[in-house]
Amino acid sequence: SSFLITLASQHLRSVGDCIKMADSAVAKKARVPQAQDFIKGWPNTDLLTYPQLKEDLKTSFEAFLNETAHGLNYGDKVNGAYNLGMPDFLQALATFLSEQYGKPCDWNTLMATGGSSMGTDICVRMYSKHGDYAVFEAPTYYLAHTMMRDAGLNLLEVPIQEDGMDMDALETVCKEQSGKVKLVYTVPVHHNPAGITMSNPKRERLLKLAKQYDFKIIADEAYQLLNFGPSGVLPLFYHDDPADPRVFSVGTLSKLIGPGTKVGWVQAYPAILKPLPNIGFINSGNNPVIFASSTLKQFITSGNLAKHVAHVSAVLAKKKNLMVEELKKAGLEPNNPGGGYFVWLKAKGKTTGRSGKGMSLENDAFADYMRLCFAWLNEEEIVEGIEYLSA
Repeated sequence: SSFLITLASQHLRSVGDCIKMADSAVAKKARVPQAQDFIKGWPNTDLLTYPQLKEDLKTSFEAFLNETAHGLNYGDKVNGAYNLGMPDFLQALATFLSEQYGKPCDWNTLMATGGSSMGTDICVRMYSKHGDYAVFEAPTYYLAHTMMRDAGLNLLEVPIQEDGMDMDALETVCKEQSGKVKLVYTVPVHHNPAGITMSNPKRERLLKLAKQYDFKIIADEAYQLLNFGPSGVLPLFYHDDPADPRVFSVGTLSKLIGPGTKVGWVQAYPAILKPLPNIGFINSGNNPVIFASSTLKQFITSGNLAKHVAHVSAVLAKKKNLMVEELKKAGLEPNNPGGGYFVWLKAKGKTTGRSGKGMSLENDAFADYMRLCFAWLNEEEIVEGIEYLSA
């Protein structure tokens, strides 16, 4: 009887396991992929909380406590007011950028800002006036439209091609406006949203047009240092002429450390850089990132920022590759950006992420496109979010 009881128990367990397996298979088959948040252009919190970053930042913050006499003041006796930024930070940043670019970076060509949006905004406000014209690529980083409109500018746009802004179209616009174009805004590296990097020949031609038609160039280079391989290009600043400067290369640590950092820079020759702090809120309140930039100085000089950039780039490259692969499996035709945060593609039926609507002055011109951020979600969420498109 004991043998029979044991045999029966084993049989019941076997039946139970079969039922569980069947239930699991049914549940898996019944699972409906859910839409995921591809809209946010944010880093996943894993990039902000991993132990090495926290340890390195703690060391940098503690080092700052020995420099509060400068980091908590308007300036110092030797350097005067820090309107362009704290000199020690600017020198550290210049050394870091020189190493990243493989080209000299003079700290006297840098101004510390509260991120790239502040850098763009003050350049607009100092180098244009109400009624002037600004030219964009189409599509473009749509919130730049807002900054220009707030300054009372008239907005125009030209197409973007596989190697960057259409320079023939830009020249046509400049001729038609007869000197009214005062600013050209471009995202020349890992373009948001299109992922395109402007070729070096086009960069050279853009500078020639700037001289010929007397306009300044705001190069939004937020992703210049976030590369998944060699980009083949330097900031647009390195194409400029110090005798007749035209370029503001706008950079940021937001995509490298985290957007809450709110520390960036403008790189330009002193003749056009030095007037930037004359804007009212800086002239009155001084540079707004003296404290924040000071806390990051040791993080930069120690080499830890460079290591962190390499880590972030590797993590995001893996996510980007996964997203592109999954989109192709779903029958879609994504671009394959060499850096940045976004994949850009034309929708086929169901959509997700941020629509291209509003990314052109012609509001619906790119309404059937999608901009998908691969930085915010984890790998499982990326896969499920793309399964949703073909479900």
